[in-house]
Amino acid sequence: MNRKKKKWLIRALVILLLVIVAGVGLGGNYLVDYAIVRKAEANDVAPASVVSEEDRAVIAANQEAIEAQKEAWLASAKREDAQIESEDGLLLKGDVFWTDPASHRWVIAVHGYGGERSGMYNIASFYSQEGYNILTPDMRAHGESEGTYIGMGWPDRKDMLRWIDYVLELDPSAQIVLHGVSMGGATVMMTAGEELPEQVQAIVEDCGYTSVWDIFSDELEYLFHLPEFPLLYAADGIAWIRAGYEFKEASALEQVKKSSVPILFIHGSEDNFVHTEMVYELYDACASEKELLVVEGAGHGEAYSMDPELYFDTVFGFLKSV
Repeated sequence: MNRKKKKWLIRALVILLLVIVAGVGLGGNYLVDYAIVRKAEANDVAPASVVSEEDRAVIAANQEAIEAQKEAWLASAKREDAQIESEDGLLLKGDVFWTDPASHRWVIAVHGYGGERSGMYNIASFYSQEGYNILTPDMRAHGESEGTYIGMGWPDRKDMLRWIDYVLELDPSAQIVLHGVSMGGATVMMTAGEELPEQVQAIVEDCGYTSVWDIFSDELEYLFHLPEFPLLYAADGIAWIRAGYEFKEASALEQVKKSSVPILFIHGSEDNFVHTEMVYELYDACASEKELLVVEGAGHGEAYSMDPELYFDTVFGFLKSV
């Protein structure tokens, strides 16, 4: 091959490489926009449910009864606005429900991806029956809270530390439970690995994922039929630049290894979104006192509505035992 042809080949290869790199970068940036940039309406990212028709009917009937219970509670509940400023300067908002001002039992109830604090009112209504005062925050980039980028639980764990401090300002003798569902479940597990005040007595996580990397890897395959490499690696770096955190570092699995707070792990047996296998990994990795409940027939976030009696008997039994 003569020198002229060699130069042409080298230039062609360089151009091809630049095109590939640019394409991967654009693809990674698109994934960041798709997954963690705040939207007026969250993307529908969950696969079709595999819950049976029979169990779906049970869930629907229970949800109707729970909704009626929630509305009855809200009609008489004493509510006040709550707000904090995050470590990075975001104004975060929430509700405080005073069930009993003389009670020192508190729950901070944490919603999931694309939701808002009202999504935890159903579960909060059960805590109110047990005499708990309740804080329901809007997570960053959700509801009335500020933020452009969804934290997926990782920057949110630092926000949770400030919400805990907020409760302790209201009640220095508070005995605090953290209860989260889906992304909220991941958030409270990620919080478990931080240095927590002794007033945080237990954590209840429901269908949280092992890590942001793992859940996005699953979604990349499900939604786009693509492997992790190279797009998820590109998105990981772009998320660090734009949102200030990496998907790989955002690991509930690593955080529960450092936990000193008792954790109750809950999952539905038919969860094909945050796959049920994840809860066994998390439970096995947890270093603190722990308990596991897998609710048969329940899909993602449906454990409490599949079997409310089993769910809340287990929750409050666990909380009384720790």
